[in-house]
Amino acid sequence: MLRSIRAKAAIQKELHTLQKQEEKLMRSATKERTTSSWRSELEKKVPDKVYHSLKVAFGKAFALVFEKGTGIIEKSYQKETIQQDQKVQHYAVQLKGNRRELRKVKKQAQVSGLSNMALTTVEGIGLGALGIGLPDIVMFVGVLLKGIYETALRYGIDYNSVGERYLILKMMEASLAKGDRWAELNAEVDRLIYQGRQEVPDLEDMVEQRRHTADAFAIDMILLKFIQGLPIIGILGGAGNPVYYNKVIHYVRLKYHKRYLLQLERQQETRKKLK
Repeated sequence: MLRSIRAKAAIQKELHTLQKQEEKLMRSATKERTTSSWRSELEKKVPDKVYHSLKVAFGKAFALVFEKGTGIIEKSYQKETIQQDQKVQHYAVQLKGNRRELRKVKKQAQVSGLSNMALTTVEGIGLGALGIGLPDIVMFVGVLLKGIYETALRYGIDYNSVGERYLILKMMEASLAKGDRWAELNAEVDRLIYQGRQEVPDLEDMVEQRRHTADAFAIDMILLKFIQGLPIIGILGGAGNPVYYNKVIHYVRLKYHKRYLLQLERQQETRKKLK
């Protein structure tokens, strides 16, 4: 009984901390609502055909990597080892039920972050120095999904299901949103998380969400990718890759941790009712 009370208190404290982090993200998204004047002026100089090409490139990258590149991505990390580590840590959480073990779950989810940040930095700057912008997008999306897949595994989640892929796309879009749009998308993500089991969208919904996510990246990264396509100064555009990687992964980790805590909370309630 005492352990159950302690575990419930630990979960509530973690959820409270997480709520503060979400509020911080909301303030940041609201602050970014108005694009800085210098950026607006530069974006006006980007040709329409470049913007169109970028939207198409992101759309193709998501279609290629998200739908067909999972097997290749999985070769870049030890999936079974991560799954085994997650089971051990989850058992420790259930056994001890304290905040220390919950924080270990979150810490383990951050393990792959540094290596992926380094990878996206190297490929972004390397291709940028050569004036290669669009081909970098496929590599960038691949590294980004690698980080998301690894995070999902750290929380015992199967990212191969249709419902989970839909949620991943929704989280990716939400992570780049600003102002009221951020609040709207964040609420949609939370709705999917609170459901416990992910709803299964039809093919049309998946294609539409993939387009929304691709467009969100194209709109937000247009200036960086345009600059990256220019020789020499393209290194500045490529250097933006790790910034966006960190922004997306931070949001995804926060939501997966929230989902994990809510699952633990539901399990506690179920056990309580069975007694």
